[in-house]
Order: sequence, then structure tokens, then C-alpha cells
Amino acid sequence: MLTITDTAKSKFLEVSKREGREGHGLRILVMGGGGYRPDFALNFVGPDEARDDDVVLDLEPLKVHMDPASAGFMEGATIDFVETPVQSGFKIDAPNAGIPRPTGPLADRINQVLAEKINPGIAAHGGRVELVALEDDTAFLLFGGGCQGCGMANVTMKEGIEKVLLEEISELSAVKDVTDHSAGTNPYCK
Repeated sequence: MLTITDTAKSKFLEVSKREGREGHGLRILVMGGGGYRPDFALNFVGPDEARDDDVVLDLEPLKVHMDPASAGFMEGATIDFVETPVQSGFKIDAPNAGIPRPTGPLADRINQVLAEKINPGIAAHGGRVELVALEDDTAFLLFGGGCQGCGMANVTMKEGIEKVLLEEISELSAVKDVTDHSAGTNPYCK
């Protein structure tokens, strides 16, 4: 069902001990599961904080608690702890938590244009855009960071991103924004 690497288990137990939470378990919560960009929360669970409907995995010496919906999204997931010179933290790979990303030659070309010609420009505003679906000749994009909720996102889409993608990728006839801009927490343009 769920794999937690030895490195992740060790890090969780180390933090538990350091914070005086020995004997606590790990609660995993999936927010926005089944959507384009699910979020994950990892929290401590005290011995008296288990819920009656929790799905509990005993991964000795660690107990993992999940609500039933989150447990479904975590099927086949892996939790690891990564540490590099630029970042460290728990990394969750949960292929069943969100909508599968498009693959194949056309998706690869769209992603290349986004990476090389679009995202560098909007990164200056703390934004990014990613391909989340591809149906026939239509690309569906999701804005994030400073672009999610920005009042200029529609202009950026129509006058910039859409034009570039339609010029660069002849197989496309439409580009759609599927972002919930009302959920943006730090838009660049207000």
C-alpha cells in the first residue's frame, strides 16, 4: 500500500525524539486528492489522538494514520527524506493522488516550450505554469505561484503563453487555463 523508506522513518523518529514526541505516530493528509495538484500534510499523532475511522499502518517502529480518503490516494505511494545542498525534506511520490500528467512526444514538446520559453519569464514574478492535461488538440495548463490569482493571468495566457504554444506546436489548436485563481494565496498582481 504505502512505502516509507528507512531514511524517512529514521528522520521522523529523530525529529520525534528531538521534539519530545517519542511514541507519536505520523498522520498523512491528502488535500485536493484527485485534482491537478494534490497537497500533502505530515503531522505528529499522539497516542490519544487516533481517530476511530483512521486507517493505521504499523510500520514498526512507526505507526502511520490516515483518514479513509487519504489512504486511497496514498495507495502505491512512497515517502522518502531527501537532503541535497539546496533542499531537504520529506518527498512524497503518490501516483494515485492526482490526475496523471500527460505523456508522449506531444506532451514532451509542450513541456519543453514551457520550460525554455514560458516559465523563465513568469518566474520573475514568482510564477510557473505546467501542462496538466492534453485532449486531442487542446492543452490544459495550470498556473501556480505568483500567477495563481494574479489579475493579469488571463492576459499572460492569451497574449503570451497561448500565442507561443500555438506558434511553436502546430498540432495544438487551443490552450486552456484550468487554474482556480480564487485559491491563489500570493498573487503577483493584485
